[in-house]
Order: sequence, then C-alpha cells, then structure tokens
Amino acid sequence: MGRDSRKDKNEGAVDKAKGRAKEAAGSLTGNKDRKAEGQADQDKGTLKKKKGAAKDLLS
Repeated sequence: MGRDSRKDKNEGAVDKAKGRAKEAAGSLTGNKDRKAEGQADQDKGTLKKKKGAAKDLLS
C-alpha cells in the first residue's frame, strides 16, 4: 500500500464525513443547496477512496 493510496483514502474519508455533516445541516435547516452540496462531497469522497483502492491494486 503506497503513500499516495493512503492519502487518497484518508482524504476520501474526510470528504465523506464533511458531506454527511453538510447534508444533515441542510436537512435540519431546510437548505436544499447545503444538502445537495453535502451529497456531492460524499460522492467526491467515495471516488477518492476508490481511487486509493485502485492504486493499491496497481502497485
């Protein structure tokens, strides 16, 4: 497991957590834009985690 793959996985986990918080805040306040932004952050985090996993497979 390379350093770059760990970095991608860690950043992905952070993005997902941030996205969950934004989505929850958007739901609580009724802010649809904030909720959508949170969902997008979660998707971005998922992609980063998958990128890290792919780097592990290729190395």
